[in-house]
Amino acid sequence: MCKKCSQPYYITTAIAYTSGKPHIGNTYEIVLADAIARNKREQGYDVFFQTGTDEHGQKIELKAQEAGITPKEFVDNVAGEIKRIWDLMNTSYDKFIRTTDEDHEKQVQKIFRKLYEQGDIYKGEYEGLYCTPCESFWTPSQVVDGKCPDCGRPLQPAKEEAYFFRMSKYAQRLIDHINTHPEFIQPVSRKNEMMNNFLLPGLQDLCVSRTSFKWGIPVDFDPKHVTYVWLDALTNYITGIGYDCDGNHGERYKKYWPADLHLIGKDIIRFHTIYWPIFLMALGVPLPKQVFGHPWLLQGDGKMSKSRGNVLYADTLVDFFGVDAVRYFVLHEMPFDNDGVISWELMVERMNSDLANILGNLVNRTVSMTNKYFGGVVENKGVSGEFDEDLKNTVLEAVKKADEKMDKLRVADAITEIFGIFRRSNKYIDETMPWTLAKDEAKKDRLATVLYNLTEAITIGASLLYSFMPETSEKILAQLNTEKRALSDMDRFGLYPDGNKVTEKPEILFARMDIKEVLAKVEAMHAAEEKAAGNTDGAADGEAPAESAPGEIVPEHKPEIEYDDFAKLEFRIGEIVKCEEVPKSKKLLCSQVKIGSETRQILSGIKKWYKPEDMVGRKVMVAVNLKPAKLAGMMSEGMLLCAEDDEGNLALMSPEKDIKSGSEVC
Repeated sequence: MCKKCSQPYYITTAIAYTSGKPHIGNTYEIVLADAIARNKREQGYDVFFQTGTDEHGQKIELKAQEAGITPKEFVDNVAGEIKRIWDLMNTSYDKFIRTTDEDHEKQVQKIFRKLYEQGDIYKGEYEGLYCTPCESFWTPSQVVDGKCPDCGRPLQPAKEEAYFFRMSKYAQRLIDHINTHPEFIQPVSRKNEMMNNFLLPGLQDLCVSRTSFKWGIPVDFDPKHVTYVWLDALTNYITGIGYDCDGNHGERYKKYWPADLHLIGKDIIRFHTIYWPIFLMALGVPLPKQVFGHPWLLQGDGKMSKSRGNVLYADTLVDFFGVDAVRYFVLHEMPFDNDGVISWELMVERMNSDLANILGNLVNRTVSMTNKYFGGVVENKGVSGEFDEDLKNTVLEAVKKADEKMDKLRVADAITEIFGIFRRSNKYIDETMPWTLAKDEAKKDRLATVLYNLTEAITIGASLLYSFMPETSEKILAQLNTEKRALSDMDRFGLYPDGNKVTEKPEILFARMDIKEVLAKVEAMHAAEEKAAGNTDGAADGEAPAESAPGEIVPEHKPEIEYDDFAKLEFRIGEIVKCEEVPKSKKLLCSQVKIGSETRQILSGIKKWYKPEDMVGRKVMVAVNLKPAKLAGMMSEGMLLCAEDDEGNLALMSPEKDIKSGSEVC
């Protein structure tokens, strides 16, 4: 199974932004990268795994000012917390880079100068809209209702002298590379998004310096400018392994570049598949082999954020479930290219069903029966039965399939294959009924063979599990008194040492949990946090108020509904082709809305916020299967969807990108 022994393999995560403590959605990425890195080592690769922190930018400068400390003190604290959580999750990174590292800063300055001297960077003036949290400039054509297209936050007008990178110079070359290297951007949906939404419509020049704040790497030949955060942050992937802009590269760079895999969140795919490869082209550096934009881990129905009050942290979950249970959950529950969901209820369900029952109970039963019937000694007496071959075939096939899934970065599917071994082993116990065999002395050798087969199956399964749940793997193998099986030796069944002795007292790997007790502890934890923060306003019936920033809306939710109720609603994109005021009404506008091949008349109480002439040509979201209603003597055949804040301000819901009328909102 060894791929190419000692072949270099370089994997990176996105470097975490030091604006605050990472939540479990952020932490998922480092655990995912760790599972891939461990698996590649098992395959025989010489792996270098780099992660770290992104520590410059206006947002950091402002947060440091609010905290009354220097930006460096601020990022030192946060970087330390990020590293603590990465270590808590038992991740096996080889280097933790910080963009405040002196050698990194020096190389960024040299890179900036080189790009300027060769004409790829030029000085100009920027006037546009800026998103401080995303550290991104936007043109009016990219903005939706005055909000950032990436994060949805308000934008601020900005005008300042700046340096720009000539993106269009390399655009066609990048398009050609993507077309000739289909594996470069994964999953394919991310590639299509980058091509259709950014590259093919044409790239605008990119602002790569700022003068309105100081917390950044100075441009050494024009020190009132600091380097734009993405030119600074992205270059960590080469500076961290010894790249030198003057050509005096370190041995690690020569060995590991180009990177085999940049593992990033889907929200920053544009920076890594457009900006980064173009920077590399300008530097004359080979492009990374693959960029994988993984989906988000959501809580409930949305992306985790402090402003939404729905943040879960890795260390909190570890306190409840343990490191490997959390690792298992985030890796197993995340689909390949769709968002995953995490909740306390789902965690407890997986803890009880998969970890305590399928895995933990299997190991405990096998070790206990071996001790009960044979004093702990495992022997293969070679007495085969009708279920043995199916067990063996299932185990060996799972080894192959898990290996194939990992090569395609389908980590959740690989784990499912491994747990297929444990499921089949449990079924094997039910089929062979060792307790019945033990009653017949003539079947003692058959019983010994059954327990040997179980021990061997668990050994292989536990060895495969190491990449994902390393501590659990080691605990299982310790109970079986054996070493982790090399991947190259997993193409054969029956290598467990004959006559070996298992541990006398099997350890409970995962204890079952009561969901009511867990939720009660969670509620008590939140209440304690609220009390410590001195925030008890709005609490009722023992319920802690939602976390909110000053001026932020705390939603009052309606009763929960079933998915079938939601599925009855039909939402589509419509285009307003005509709009006029409704006579004798102070609130209503009458719109003719084209929805695919049909046009409907829809009345909306939005006259206070929109003029009829402003409505024509606008793309809107429409609820189309509402029963027609008569308003002010006129028929309305649907509803335009709007958002309303707690001050009564109203805004129509429009698609983020141009999309055909009639398209379904799902």
